[in-house]
Amino acid sequence: MSDVLPLPEAEEQSEPHTPSEVRSILERWHITERDLTAAIDENPSLRGMLLGYVAEYKLRTMWFAGRPGVTYYVKHDDHNRKKKGDLVVTYKGVLFAVESKSLQTNSIQKVGDAWVGKAQCDASDRRKVNFADGTSLETTCLLTGEFDILAVNRFAFEHDWRFIFAKNKDLPRSRFRKYSEIQRAALLASSVPVSWPPQPPFRDEPFSLMDELMREKAS
Repeated sequence: MSDVLPLPEAEEQSEPHTPSEVRSILERWHITERDLTAAIDENPSLRGMLLGYVAEYKLRTMWFAGRPGVTYYVKHDDHNRKKKGDLVVTYKGVLFAVESKSLQTNSIQKVGDAWVGKAQCDASDRRKVNFADGTSLETTCLLTGEFDILAVNRFAFEHDWRFIFAKNKDLPRSRFRKYSEIQRAALLASSVPVSWPPQPPFRDEPFSLMDELMREKAS
């Protein structure tokens, strides 16, 4: 969470095009719905990648576009490692980094009336991480404090676009035995248990979490 104020009104973020202004990817690539569906079904990695990017789009359009208190939101370039979070939102004048993640398909179960599963919560590739005690290591684990809010899409539960949200500070830490105690405390677990309906630390909306983070910083 940052104290940086939102950009001036003239620079506020908006979706670049309305649906009527965008040519279908099917038209641009000269393929049919059947062609695209077959390509995705034949390539699980492609399906996961597309689902992740669609989830980021759904997250910002469903939860932050035009919402009271939200004056700016932006998706940073994926290759810019200095910009943390899949989405940066200015809410009530404060910047929040939001990380978007999806469910691991093979973890999903229906238990009574509830859905349970695990969200993959790590970086896309290994990078060097430095710790307060002077040690460093190469890892895909995300850091505590590296972003503010985790948003998990629960599409794989019931094939609808809903999200659950949790504060970074409330997520489980790594238990990898080869890491030192200090390293484990600074690294998030790469797999986070989730459920629907949501159970703590998750909620079905992000704004009460952002309000709490602001109050915590002000106290």
